[in-house]
Amino acid sequence: MAKYFITGIGTGIGKTLISAILTEKLKADYWKPIQSGDLDTSDSITLGSLISNTQTVIHPESYRLTQPLSPHLSARLDGIDIDLNKINMPLTENNLIIEGAGGLMVPLNEKELIIDLIKKLNIEVILVSQNYLGSINHTLLSVNLLKQYKIPIKGIIFNGDENVETERYIQQYTKIKKLGNVPSFSDIDKEKVLTAGQDLFI
Repeated sequence: MAKYFITGIGTGIGKTLISAILTEKLKADYWKPIQSGDLDTSDSITLGSLISNTQTVIHPESYRLTQPLSPHLSARLDGIDIDLNKINMPLTENNLIIEGAGGLMVPLNEKELIIDLIKKLNIEVILVSQNYLGSINHTLLSVNLLKQYKIPIKGIIFNGDENVETERYIQQYTKIKKLGNVPSFSDIDKEKVLTAGQDLFI
């Protein structure tokens, strides 16, 4: 069974949308280990509203933090210490999509980051990029860090408006496979999630 950790080159890149598209395409289970803030409209709830298949199981978060802040600070304000040893991958015989929080260097506690969680889970990464001024820098930094940690990268998905030159440069520099593009949506629904997945090479 395929298991992928979905991370992005920053916050607000579209990880939840991409996670929904991949979850639907693979009829996979979904798990968000750490939800920070917006518990009534969490990423798990949002994803559940975008899935059409009946096979997907949405597994409960390991940590549900009340403040829309960096997990380390939200946890501190909630009187919680995030312990990576207490974050264990759910048991499933299905494919599994795991969604991170923010980018790779988002702090979880005083010593550990999202990338440390990925390393602990020992899982392949799909990196979500987006074309904006500075995105080449952010994407290359993310790829280099993943390589430094010896974390395997399945590929890159570009979310939003296409930029041929930016994507060409990232591919030729990193030698990481492009899994496809997901267009910008003014609004998103189940049908668009289903359709978008057809153009991803995974």
